Amino acid sequence: MTPPRLVDRASVTAWFPFAEPPGAIGVRLYCLPHAGGSASAFRSWFGRVGEVSVRPVQLPGRETRLREPAYRSMTDLVRDLTDALLADLETPDGHRPFAIYGHSLGGQEGFEVVRELRRRGGPTPLHLFVSGCPAPGDDPNAHEPPVGSMSDEQVVALLRRIGGTPEWMLRDPSVLRMILPPFRGDFAVRESHEHRPEPPLTLPITALAADRDPRAGIRDMVGWRRETTGPFRCRVLSGGHFAVLEQAEVTRRRLAEGLREVMA
Repeated sequence: MTPPRLVDRASVTAWFPFAEPPGAIGVRLYCLPHAGGSASAFRSWFGRVGEVSVRPVQLPGRETRLREPAYRSMTDLVRDLTDALLADLETPDGHRPFAIYGHSLGGQEGFEVVRELRRRGGPTPLHLFVSGCPAPGDDPNAHEPPVGSMSDEQVVALLRRIGGTPEWMLRDPSVLRMILPPFRGDFAVRESHEHRPEPPLTLPITALAADRDPRAGIRDMVGWRRETTGPFRCRVLSGGHFAVLEQAEVTRRRLAEGLREVMA
């Protein structure tokens, strides 16, 4: 395994701001949010995914990391997150068992972290879960104009089309000043990233697809099958792009099911 860069405890805490319950020793589930999203999107999941320890990821530019500039490069983000992840997993006997879940852009970031771990000879997750994220190379939204060239009004209109952001937030100028910079940064990460094919992974992948998702339809999600030689499943929910968060109980049940199978 490639020796990880030294990461201090404060940096690890910044990436994973919520403390685990005392005595937690089991599987960790690292959860990556959608573009513009934050770790608090998964806070209500604590203690509700079986015996798994939910570990939300906090990217710069939001909530507890509001004063830090958001990433604009997938390569930089994946490098630094992988460093923090390895430091967080380390134990005197090796590494904690873990899985990764990402929604929308978070799914793409999670996939790239898994590939970076493989390149470094690091530990392999028990399972990769993705939702609202087209399979690599299959982005049906690639024709859209880059968010970086959009006015604030156009970005707000895009957020309305995607859904998931309360209308009162989109109408409040002070709130927009907080949420637009990380959203723009996240889309810069997405739009500047060029997928480079590598051999398929070997771990199980579960894709959670929503039947009315305008950003990632069922056909786009089924394409994840080619990214692994291991087991693959596509689970369908009823709803739009944020169905997995709006129907959190169903999503958590699917995650727990997938993890029980590999933990048995």
